Amino acid sequence: MALKKNKLKSEVDQETESKPKNRKSNFMSDKSAALKARFSNQQIKNAIGLFFLFISVTLLLAFTSYIFTGYADESILGTPISELSGDEEISNWLGKFGAVISQKLMGDWFGLTAFSFVLISFLMGFKLVFGIMLLPFKKTLQYTLFLLIWAPAFLGFFFDEGRLLFLGGGIGQTINHWLGLSLGSAGSLLFIAFTMILFVMINFNLSLQEVFQFISPKEPKGNISDEFENIDVETELAESEVHDPIEDEISEIEEEHQQELEEDIDDEDVPEPILKSESVPIPTPVATKEPANENEDDGSISLDLNDDAPDSKSETKPDDKDESDELEIEIEETPEETSIEDEDELKSKKALEEFGEYDPTLDLSHFQYPKIDLLVDHGDGEIKIDRDELEANKNRIVDTLRNYKIGIQHIKATIGPTVTLYEIVPEAGVRISKIKNLEDDIALSLSALGIRIIAPIPGRGTIGIEVPNRNPDVVSMRSLVASEKFQKSSMALPIVLGKTISNETFVTDLAKMPHLLMAGATGQGKSVGLNAILVSLLYKLHPSQIKFVLVDPKKVELTLFNKIERHYLAKLPDSEEAIITDTTKVIHTLNSLCIEMDQRYEMLKDAMVRNLKEYNTKFKARKLNPENGHRYLPYIVLVVDEFADLIMTAGKEVETPIARLAQLARAVGIHLIIATQRPSVNVITGIIKANFPARIAFRVTSKIDSRTILDAGGADQLIGRGDMLLSLGNDLIRLQCGFVDTPEVESITDYIGSQQAYPSAFMLPEYVDENSSGTAGDINDMDRDALFEDAARIIVQHQQGSASLLQRRLKLGYNRAGRIVDQLEAAGIIGPFEGSKARQVLIPDEMALEQLLENLRN
Repeated sequence: MALKKNKLKSEVDQETESKPKNRKSNFMSDKSAALKARFSNQQIKNAIGLFFLFISVTLLLAFTSYIFTGYADESILGTPISELSGDEEISNWLGKFGAVISQKLMGDWFGLTAFSFVLISFLMGFKLVFGIMLLPFKKTLQYTLFLLIWAPAFLGFFFDEGRLLFLGGGIGQTINHWLGLSLGSAGSLLFIAFTMILFVMINFNLSLQEVFQFISPKEPKGNISDEFENIDVETELAESEVHDPIEDEISEIEEEHQQELEEDIDDEDVPEPILKSESVPIPTPVATKEPANENEDDGSISLDLNDDAPDSKSETKPDDKDESDELEIEIEETPEETSIEDEDELKSKKALEEFGEYDPTLDLSHFQYPKIDLLVDHGDGEIKIDRDELEANKNRIVDTLRNYKIGIQHIKATIGPTVTLYEIVPEAGVRISKIKNLEDDIALSLSALGIRIIAPIPGRGTIGIEVPNRNPDVVSMRSLVASEKFQKSSMALPIVLGKTISNETFVTDLAKMPHLLMAGATGQGKSVGLNAILVSLLYKLHPSQIKFVLVDPKKVELTLFNKIERHYLAKLPDSEEAIITDTTKVIHTLNSLCIEMDQRYEMLKDAMVRNLKEYNTKFKARKLNPENGHRYLPYIVLVVDEFADLIMTAGKEVETPIARLAQLARAVGIHLIIATQRPSVNVITGIIKANFPARIAFRVTSKIDSRTILDAGGADQLIGRGDMLLSLGNDLIRLQCGFVDTPEVESITDYIGSQQAYPSAFMLPEYVDENSSGTAGDINDMDRDALFEDAARIIVQHQQGSASLLQRRLKLGYNRAGRIVDQLEAAGIIGPFEGSKARQVLIPDEMALEQLLENLRN
């Protein structure tokens, strides 16, 4: 009894202990069921789905905006959102949030593949709202996760610098940096390609042969018999199930012939033509093991040659002809042998057909040339003839010559804007030198400011006497630019200087001069002449075709052209202003132009051409590969406003590079225009004069200065205010320079500067003066830059000792990159400066570099 009681008690205790547990489990199950019921509500699903759709649209807008505006927002993205004030200008379409989230996901992490988050969010939201899954979610998620790693590595390999750096993101840069250190560039690309092929094979269950067949295009098959031999019985049966209307008609005709043949075979024997038909090739031989009915059909087609079946003969001829046509398709073509030159020619022709001729103006395709209305008409441009003045001057000239017993047979007057030319034909036996010595006497009798005697006028057989007009006309630059002669000129660098004595617009080609030397006393029109030349080139050439290097020691003459810096001007990489006023910067610029000249000659040598025009023509025809260092070369015009000041302050440091450029640079499109108000022999030296055949002389104070400029007299007899003599070798041409005022130049530069421009001015090659900084060994180890080791790795990895490489890779300024280069030289990583050549890298590989860096740290 006691045992029964204990057993009953234990059962009761177990029941009492199990009851609270069952209650707790029931409570949890009820709670989860309620939670499931709540989330199964369609309204909550719609709310969550709309939230995911909102995220997808938000990310799409932020990422899309980052592609265009992310580069502009990088300067303020380092500050947390809570610390940003309202003064920062965020360019992203979604403001601060969009800029930060896109910078994190695209710039710092995944690059362009961050758009996969848009796809995943959209698929989830669309499924919750509409109940439809547009793509298989698991496979899409699997492919997306793979692309989040693979695509940044692939894009980061090709876009590792510049504004397209964001395509690979931070993950792409990290992976490529690791792969580059481990495998090198070629190994990195092979590894990236191998991972993609492996992923495709695993996920799509493909063999390696199928992958390469999918990648490579299929070649057309030439031999029909080979094609049939490679077909299995199963594939033939599968293809026979596909009904083609033409094949159906052929099979119906063959069935009719089969019935007729069976009847004929029952009645008579097989005729002799059957034996001949056995030699006809049948598309499906016995080796293919086709069904028996197909063999019978083929036999019935060959039996159509029987004369006893006239009805079937007419019906089967077209079919027999079709079969023979199929058998006669086999055409064997032998490829033509092409040499290396032919392949290059074919590539250039293919590129020319596909893309057309290269057009350098497409970078600024909407650029508009200045309008003629921006120039002011200072005069009507018509010659006013004062016959009383002409008659009086004629009588005085004749009387003066008669007083010295010099007779005149004929006299003619040519009226110009400022000067009138009187051409006389003296009587026989009169010495020309006798008339030339009467220059001052004739000027006295005419009461003129100064006359100039041309004895004789080349090619005319007359003697000319130039007499200034009492009321000279102003030659407006507007009339010169609007002239048909200038507008329709096909010269490379057309410049319109003014009008001749015969009132004709004078247009010449700077590229054929090829350099121009201008000189004259103060206030006689040199600055106006420079402005006229620059305005002429601005009206005719696109910003992609010409660049100016402006040197203005006076600091006030050429400042107006600062507004067109990003259109037409060129400068050094470390220069803040494009117009050079400091003498040291002038020396650096001239030496940089010498480096540019040497680089251009290397390009011309590789292209096997002799001048810039032939080179650009070949480049436009896409016969030169930009990957080999070739590029479109614009003309470069160096303008020096006051050369004498540079000679006084710098001397040989300026004269030597200018002499080099004057001697060599014309073939590569670099032309010089030098102006000075002091035409003395210590400024315009023999080296300068020898390389400047084209010279312009404004009025000077003495004949010595005139001979210094022109190697002839006459400049001292000019009347000033733009009156000038142009020497183009042997002949002297008197011109009245076109007048362009400062407000006109300002309006032209404003018009050009307000248009779309290049991101910066045209950058000249980097030039480092060896004498400007101390020796490389003077650099203290404690003064090394924080990026010294990173710069050393970049230099050794690329085996190129260049400050520009450090600027691009490390995003540094020119000055800091130059200091790091000096530190690398002091550490023995790169060699000394070698002029236009890149510095030699003394460390062969990265392992040796790491040992050197370890020694430097210790």
